[in-house]
Amino acid sequence: MATILKGAPVVAAMNEKTAALCARLKALGIFPTLAVVRVGEREDDLSYERGVMKRCEKVGVGVQRFVLSADAPEPELLEVIARINADATLHGCLLFRPLPRQMDDRTVRSALNPHKDVDGITDDSLAGVFTNGDIGYPPCTAQACMEILDYYGVELTGKRATVVGRSLVVGKPVAMMLDRKNATVTMCHSRTRNLARICKEADVLVVAMSKAGGIDGSCLREGQIVVDVGIHVNEEGKLCGDVNYDQAEPVVAAITPVPGGVGTVTTSVLVRHVAEAAARWHKIPLKEEETQ
Repeated sequence: MATILKGAPVVAAMNEKTAALCARLKALGIFPTLAVVRVGEREDDLSYERGVMKRCEKVGVGVQRFVLSADAPEPELLEVIARINADATLHGCLLFRPLPRQMDDRTVRSALNPHKDVDGITDDSLAGVFTNGDIGYPPCTAQACMEILDYYGVELTGKRATVVGRSLVVGKPVAMMLDRKNATVTMCHSRTRNLARICKEADVLVVAMSKAGGIDGSCLREGQIVVDVGIHVNEEGKLCGDVNYDQAEPVVAAITPVPGGVGTVTTSVLVRHVAEAAARWHKIPLKEEETQ
């Protein structure tokens, strides 16, 4: 029976640290604030927005919303982003995507100041991940995977880590972050041959393949740590992940649940990035002891 790597205790620990940083910044007259930019009224965007606002309120991060109609022209959105870039009181920006057809995603993403890119969507932020630089921030879901592994004390040095999925949102950045922790990383995708064998060889398996139950018992073995990034609704109307949980849980050493795993942590990562961005902007050390 596997240890369940629940997101809730990870979130609690992160929120405590973020709240402490926000309190310290506010004592210095700095009020960490997130700009939320939404085009249209997609229900999934609205749901995530509510969750973000609730989490921001909990730790002391302010929120300013910029809402455009679904048929707004691209220049209108670019003007909003230019205002956010120029406003020193706005420390981070969450831009909901995908954007409507009349807007070019790359053009819009490129317009955002990477220092305010707390969701890791700009090319500069991704370059920071790949070069271990301090430009922007990693994509929040990829960072959430690492936060879970760190919280539960999973040692990565010398371990074989396999990432299933090669998106810029999770697969590629999390592979680089695992590499930075001295894991030996293999990246798999839809055209990988012998996927089950390669997955079975991994000590740590991160699955972000966007296919419900795509990893089943044939891909797993005893002793593995499994991080399931996927979230889907199955035929019974229940949430499930990219990993067949019923087949994995009796076999592997530890696994994140769906729901209640990676997705739970992602919002806390975003909010922490806002507080860190505010500290960076004002050249305030992230840890209080560094000022003493």
